[in-house]
Amino acid sequence: MLLLFVLLFGIVGWRLVDLQVVDAEELADRGVRQRSRTIELPGRRGRVYDREGDVLVTSVDSATIYADPRAYRSGETPDGTAKPPAAHAAEVADVLAPLVGRDVADLRAALERDAHFVYVARQLDWELGQRIMDLELPGIGLLTEPKRVYPAGPLAGQILGFTGIDGAGLHGLELQHDDILHGTPGQLVMEGAPGGLSIASGARELRPPVPGTDLVLTIDREIQSAAEAAALRAIEEFDAVGASVVVLEVGTGDVLAMASEPGYDPNDVSGSVQANWRNRAVTDVFEPGSVQKALTAAAAIEEGVVSPTTPMVVDDRIQVGSKTFKDSHDHPVEHITFAEVMETSSNVGTIQVAQALGKERLDRYLRDFGYGSRLGTGFPGESHGLLMPVESWWNTSLPTIAIGQGVAVTLLQTAHAYATIANDGVATQPRILRGTVGEDGRLTPADPSPTERIISSGTSRQVREMLARVVSGERGTGKTAQVPGYAVAGKTGTARKPSADARGYSGEYVASFVGFAPVEDPKLVVAVMVDEPYPIWGGVVAAPVFQEVLEFALKHRKVPPTEPNASLADALTEAALQEALADAQLEGPATAADEPASPPVGAAAGGDGAPVAEP
Repeated sequence: MLLLFVLLFGIVGWRLVDLQVVDAEELADRGVRQRSRTIELPGRRGRVYDREGDVLVTSVDSATIYADPRAYRSGETPDGTAKPPAAHAAEVADVLAPLVGRDVADLRAALERDAHFVYVARQLDWELGQRIMDLELPGIGLLTEPKRVYPAGPLAGQILGFTGIDGAGLHGLELQHDDILHGTPGQLVMEGAPGGLSIASGARELRPPVPGTDLVLTIDREIQSAAEAAALRAIEEFDAVGASVVVLEVGTGDVLAMASEPGYDPNDVSGSVQANWRNRAVTDVFEPGSVQKALTAAAAIEEGVVSPTTPMVVDDRIQVGSKTFKDSHDHPVEHITFAEVMETSSNVGTIQVAQALGKERLDRYLRDFGYGSRLGTGFPGESHGLLMPVESWWNTSLPTIAIGQGVAVTLLQTAHAYATIANDGVATQPRILRGTVGEDGRLTPADPSPTERIISSGTSRQVREMLARVVSGERGTGKTAQVPGYAVAGKTGTARKPSADARGYSGEYVASFVGFAPVEDPKLVVAVMVDEPYPIWGGVVAAPVFQEVLEFALKHRKVPPTEPNASLADALTEAALQEALADAQLEGPATAADEPASPPVGAAAGGDGAPVAEP
């Protein structure tokens, strides 16, 4: 008997040591896992403001409904007594499904899962969440979860982007700056009974989430709204498939507006067209057409090849290799200055100057102006554009690229190049982020944009004066860009679009206009691109959009008029308007059948947004 008792006590003793010493930590953890559940609490994302402090993006409290499926399973108490379920999953699903917008069978399957925690619905309106909780359904609980809200709806939607259901940035600035917006998640650890009910006296540990950092953008909400409205009207008026507008502040590189239509509402991503999510002004490229001629002129003047007053003999066509390049209309041989070449947007005159400049120097200046490389905004999907290495140019590439075909750029690159001309020849890297706001509520400014001199101030002044003649000159193709009270400079562009389903160019066009004001001391640059409009000319289609946006932006930014006595009637009477529209049609391709000499390199920033193709 003594040996039997010693053996039994030895077994019990060993078991106690095994439970309380050897396996103690693992068994304690298992007990905690059986009665506790951990819920991650996402950190409230930082807000996004425009440059004046208006809220563009914020987060609000929403109701997330969850369930503990253990409440709908039979069990037993510690003494072995059978315990019925607190409710039936089918009954709960019948009540909840219509309220949360889920299929009854799908919700019932979720409630019957072998789990301790399942989501029923996330980010519901707070009032609806309270109504559900008032029903006191067994096993159903509520969590407070931040929901991303865009108070201005579709305004700047392609810039701001959107987040997923878990609060992670998926597009636009929400993705680009997700690391500082999202904050640090918290945790809620709570104990529950086997039936799914919370244990009132059980452990409850809360580690609060840390909110993210707020962003302040360079975007001006009012100018952004005006740009989007003007782009949308252009689409409707000219039966276009898309339009984009960029507004830059000269000297700082601040992007005041970046609009692309058609757009979407980030509050309703699921109901939008995915192609409209992209910020086409930086992600899509197009062949700029005659807008390019200002850069060709700047390079030639800087290299001393030509000056605005250089006399030239210009025919209406020129032969380069096997290709004949033409002006947009037939005309006799003209004896004009280089400034008049720019004013009338002569293809032949521009090609003559480019031939004297040479392909190596033209290529170098275009790259200095920002062609062929990203501008450094860091925006997701930003394109570097397409500019072939000079050693790969065809024998007709020099004349083709000089007049804006055979090269592809983003609208932001085009605006940046003109901002360099407007800023006395100094390039300033564009930026969208003005600064951040921390927990102390103070603005921490972003680093100033880096700068680099591209052309001399003298060359810049001469090009500005030539571009002013495009708008105000007797034969200018951009007269419809005139803004009452201000001296305006700019350039029209009309370019063929590459074919989407065959080699070569299509019968569709891109109309553009890029310019700045006031001419003597430029403050703002506006770039406009309209995709597949009818009629096709930049001076008819894009210049009026430019005029509308620039006039609003100048007044909104309180830029003093440079011509105080000017009025709209002085700028463009009805007769003058008709003359301006006629002059605008003298710019662009010679005929619809006239093919650029080099292979196409890009698609316009609009329409279906098909990815650009390499040459």
